[in-house]
Formats: sequence, C-alpha cells, structure tokens
Amino acid sequence: MLQDLEPKSVFSLFRDICAIPRESGHEELICAYLQNFAKERGLKYATDPAGNVVIFKPATKGMELRPAVVLQSHMDMVCEKNEDVVHDFSKDPIDLYIEKGWLTARGTTLGADCGIGMAAQLALLDSNDVVHGPIECLFTASEETGLDGARALKPGFITGNILINLDSEDEGEIFIGCAGGIDTTARFAYTNVPVPDGVLSYKVSVSGGTGGHSGDEIHKGLANANQLLARFLWQAQQKFEFGISLIRGGNKRNAIAREAWAICTLSPKDQDEWTRLFQQFALEIRAEYRHTDPELKAELLPAQRPDSLIDADTCRRLVAALYGCPHGVMAMSKEITGLVETSTNLASVKMDKEGEIRIGTSQRSSVNSARYNAADRIESLFSLAGAVVTHESEYPGWAPNTNSPILKKAVDLYTHRFGTAPAVKAIHAGLECGIFLDAFPTLDMVSFGPTLRGVHAPGERLEIASVQKFWDFLLDILAHI
Repeated sequence: MLQDLEPKSVFSLFRDICAIPRESGHEELICAYLQNFAKERGLKYATDPAGNVVIFKPATKGMELRPAVVLQSHMDMVCEKNEDVVHDFSKDPIDLYIEKGWLTARGTTLGADCGIGMAAQLALLDSNDVVHGPIECLFTASEETGLDGARALKPGFITGNILINLDSEDEGEIFIGCAGGIDTTARFAYTNVPVPDGVLSYKVSVSGGTGGHSGDEIHKGLANANQLLARFLWQAQQKFEFGISLIRGGNKRNAIAREAWAICTLSPKDQDEWTRLFQQFALEIRAEYRHTDPELKAELLPAQRPDSLIDADTCRRLVAALYGCPHGVMAMSKEITGLVETSTNLASVKMDKEGEIRIGTSQRSSVNSARYNAADRIESLFSLAGAVVTHESEYPGWAPNTNSPILKKAVDLYTHRFGTAPAVKAIHAGLECGIFLDAFPTLDMVSFGPTLRGVHAPGERLEIASVQKFWDFLLDILAHI
C-alpha cells in the first residue's frame, strides 16, 4: 500500500506533490503550495520573478555554526502520456501504483523527476528530529523546457556555498559533472494542395517504443519513432507516388520519441504493394528492436479522406531530411569510460494548418566545441533540405571537480554507512549545476538521488527501496557537514 512505503514522510509528501499540476511553464499551483508549506511552519521563504522558491530552515541546536547547505530540485515535470490514455495534466492527479518494488503511474509520466527530490526537501523542512546546520531548500522553475528558473537566479537569492542537487537517477552514484546542451529547430514551409480523386487514405503509425530521457538513455539504442516512420516513408517514396496530409511524432525536446504517425493517400493500384512493403517494414523493426523495445509496433489503418495534402516538393524534402537526420550517440568520452560525450535527439515533428512543419532536435555534449559542431551538422542537413533553422535554449555543462570537499565528505559517508564506495561520475543529461555557477561561482556541488528509470516517458518508475538509502545518505551528509 502507498501509505506504508518508507520513509513515510518522503512518500507522503511525494503523493501530495503528484496531486498538484506542475507542467513546465505552468507551475503556479506548486509554487503556491511551497509558499503555503513555509507559511504554515513559520519558515522564512522568498520567491523571485521567475517563480523560483527558496525556503530557509535554521540549524538544530548546537549546529548553528555549521556552513549553510543548499538542497536543490526543480518543481516542474515532463508531462507525457500514451496516446490512448485520457489524462489532463492541468488538473488530473498522477495515478500511482506499485509494481514489483517500483512506484509508477498508469499511462503517464510519474514526475519523480524531480518530485522525489522535492519531497525529500519538504520532509526535512517538516522534520523535528533531523540533525542539521542551516538549510536552504531551493526549488527552481521550468527546468525541463530550458532551465529557465536556474538561468534567472540572481546573486543573494541563496547564501550557502555548498549545494546538493537532488535530480540524479541512480542510487549509489554521485555526480560531479554534466553535459551542456542546445536545441535546434528546423522549419519547413509548405503549401496545401488538393487531394486527387479516387485515392485511398491510410494512417501509418509507429508506437509502443520504450522512450525515455534523451540524455540518460540515449546510449541504449532505443527506438525513435520519428526516425522509423521516416524510414518507411522514404522507402515508399522510392516506389510510389503518394501524398502526406498530416505528420506528427514525439513531443518534448528531452524525450526520445515513442510515437509517430502520418496520414497518407495513394492510388488504389498501389494498395497491395504498399501493404506488402509496410508489412515487411513492421517485421524488420520488431526484429531489430526486440531487445530494447519489445512493445514496438507499426500499424497501417484506413483513414478518412483528408482535406488537403502537403505539396509534393516539400513532402519529398521533409521525408529525406527526417530519414537522414542522425539520432543517438555521436561520440563517447575519451576521459571518462562509458560516458557519452556528444549526442543528438530527433525529438519531435509538429505540424500546423498555417503552412509550417517544425522539427525539434536537441544536442548535448560535455565538450563545448563538440556541442556546437553537432548543432551545426543538424543545421547543415536541414538547410540543404530547404528548411529555416534556428538554435535556442543553450545551457552550459558542469565541469567535474574531483578535488571537491563536499564530494570527499559524501564518498566517505556513503562508504561508511553502506560498506561500499559510491561510483563518482559525470552524467550526459543536463543538470542546473552548470548554470548555478554563473551567479554563484564559489558553489561546491554534488548531485545524487534514488533510482529512476524511463523518465520523461510513460512507464517512468521509482525504485522504492532506493528512496530509503537516498534519504539515509542525505541525513548523514547534513549531520556531518
């Protein structure tokens, strides 16, 4: 039962958080919840124009002279759901359930990224029996869509020089560095043209992919539905004359696309060969991704006759560019074994009726020059296809500091409590830590958290047992700094 999960204080607050809408850019309710939480406990707090909230808790008796520690998480979540799930993230609570030692959600993202970090902070603020020095709990806004809250932080909003980021996803690992990133958007202008008489209409779809975080899980070879849909459409273009009315796939820049579809029209004379080609394609991708995406499927279904089609020239250039667009790991680190250095994610295909198709991609790298090179390569490809390309939402990486005092203390405490040394790593995902250094250059930082899997996608899950270890470790650090 959910109410019996340990540590009770953390899970109880996490359930509260899961009932509050907090999509990126719409954090008003969770912000108000945090403010009221502080007021009800008589704790000093502050809110800045970007919507960031910091809550201060004085030291316990005898710990007043200890250095202040900033505990940080972000208040927003990635709101993704399966296509067949009815869920309104602006008002519906997350539907939680337990399965084989993991806490997850029915058909949607769970929001443990970074809701479980928030819950740990609130549990500390609410506690009467935890030993600690001065605590500053920082909750940042709109991390998932551009790290907007972190970018807006001004000197003086927090005062501590030690920061513990609670946004990592592997218990037993301490992170001391992360990749920087940049988003690249390609825009195709198209013209609506009439649908020829007598054509057949089909919906071509790829769905059931595992999806996941485009940083943490980019190296796993997971299926990208946008890329696979483009693969079939390109193959079909070599054999048939057909039209595309609508094409859509993926959603968030930081998620691997799980679903993509297109409405296509073709001549009845090509129906049989089109079907055979599609069936062969479906068999091939199921076989190729049977280990990483066992639920992956491709479907060909009759569709209503569309009102118009994308003009043939744009259609040809769009499909070729999508098929040719790279996705996945571009380079591995030469300095840290097993770390992805540079990657790109073919995140989304979105289309409006006003004549524009937008391709969203995201590039990450721990090497600045490699990040820019990856973004330039994507720009080069789409520019050749006639798209207008822009870059936005750039954020810096966090350079590892192996001589960090808080790192040494954390490693020693973890080893003493659990009898084994934690792994010290850098992460390919983007954390806010690199941005914090712009406003607070003296910060000494580490990042850790409980074990999460499948974040940024339905099926996101939190390992229940890891939360107790995460909590105990956090309490040890606060007691010994």
